[in-house]
Formats: sequence, C-alpha cells, structure tokens
Amino acid sequence: MLTVAPDIEVLARFGRALADPIRCRILLALREAPAYPADLADTLGISRTRLSNHLACLRDCGLVVTAPDGRRTRYELADVRLGHALDDLRTAVMAIETDRTCSEADEKGCC
Repeated sequence: MLTVAPDIEVLARFGRALADPIRCRILLALREAPAYPADLADTLGISRTRLSNHLACLRDCGLVVTAPDGRRTRYELADVRLGHALDDLRTAVMAIETDRTCSEADEKGCC
C-alpha cells in the first residue's frame, strides 16, 4: 500500500493530468512524437488558447517539458517511460473492460 506522501502525490498528479480528455489526447499525441503547440492545436481541433491552458497543466504535473527550437518551442513527454506507462495503463483498462471480474460493477458503478 502506498503511504509515502511523495508516492501519493505523484499518482495524484498523473491522475489530474488524465482527468481531462483533451490532456489525454495531448499525452497520446506526444507519445508518438514531440510537437509544436500550433501543430497540436490543429491536430486536436482546439484553439491555441485552450491548448496552452492544458499544456500548462501538464507542465505543472511534470509530465511534459519544453524544448527550445530556434524561435519556436517544442513540447515532449518529460520521460520516454511516460509513453510506456500510458500504453500499459490503456491496455490494462481495456482488458478490464472486456473481462469485468467485479460482480457488483453495474450496481455500484465501481469498475
């Protein structure tokens, strides 16, 4: 069981980042390759202002970093392991969805 405050804080930050579908889409896009904000906004079909707010959240959570590239700033995952973690988490949740082992899932909405 996690009881050490830093462990809990790290997971809470990750959960905060994943709590919004747009931030999830950003993380999945950056998992594929680093990107510039304008390109991300176009790819995701959102305004640059909205994207900027989500990128700020992801930076504050420590999940993305900026890399200067001439006069532009490129965004990328803070660590390549985050991409692997996203893949692992996604496949684990999908596996659970197809094999619901909790008999009370529909009644309690817990799984």
